[in-house]
Amino acid sequence: MPGLYIVATPIGNLGDITPRAAATLAHADVIAAEDTRVTAKLLAHLGLRISMTPYHDHSDERARAALVARMEREVVVLVSDAGTPLISDPGYKLVRDARAAGRHVTTLPGPCAAIAAITLSGLPSDRFLFAGFLPNKAKARADTIAEFAELRASLVFYESGPRLSAALAALAEGLGDRQAAVAREISKLYEQCVTGTLTELAARYADAPPRGEIVIVVGPPGEAATEAADDATLDAALRNAMADRPVAQAAKAVAKRFGLDRHAVYARALALKGGD
Repeated sequence: MPGLYIVATPIGNLGDITPRAAATLAHADVIAAEDTRVTAKLLAHLGLRISMTPYHDHSDERARAALVARMEREVVVLVSDAGTPLISDPGYKLVRDARAAGRHVTTLPGPCAAIAAITLSGLPSDRFLFAGFLPNKAKARADTIAEFAELRASLVFYESGPRLSAALAALAEGLGDRQAAVAREISKLYEQCVTGTLTELAARYADAPPRGEIVIVVGPPGEAATEAADDATLDAALRNAMADRPVAQAAKAVAKRFGLDRHAVYARALALKGGD
């Protein structure tokens, strides 16, 4: 029926297109594409020639209104360059406006780089937060990372090759040296998923930034640390940290260093200070 169809497309291997997605594309009156040149390659693979119109971050209200108007009588398909539309891609405003106008809206599930990377990483997947791209500027990036520091869940970020090492180092600084994974070229010939601590991965890519689309998965607090956190080591680290800073700040720094729960470390710090 007429309306808006949100269609997930392959993130690499074109064979991952679902039969339902291919059939919906074939019946589209118009495809709203993030980049029509990229979508044209998928259509060529499927042997289709369908009218397309650009729809991206810079599309204005008039472009959305025109598409919503067409949905009354036509099948409008929304796609991004790769994966599931709206996941770090434009589109939510179009969905919002289509719903407000009473149009039929449905989604066709399929590939998503964030989900695929979690399955490759071997890190806890029962709770995770998708955080998209980190900011470019160092302070904004650090502030954003700090928002996630206490969240007991795996974290998923998208990143580019040239920024990868700096992003991994910033994550280590803000979260502690947790276990992490860097997944790239998912579903393609040279698919790769490298695991290690954040500092190990930052060093690995410092002089050799990779190409392709990249996903970083970071394990939750306490998942792993680079240093053994036995009682004696932890107590020594806390006493050293409390020598020149308040207890709360010292506990936070040590918790990050060892990848431990901040509240438990703070309780240990209070006990040590009270016994000294």
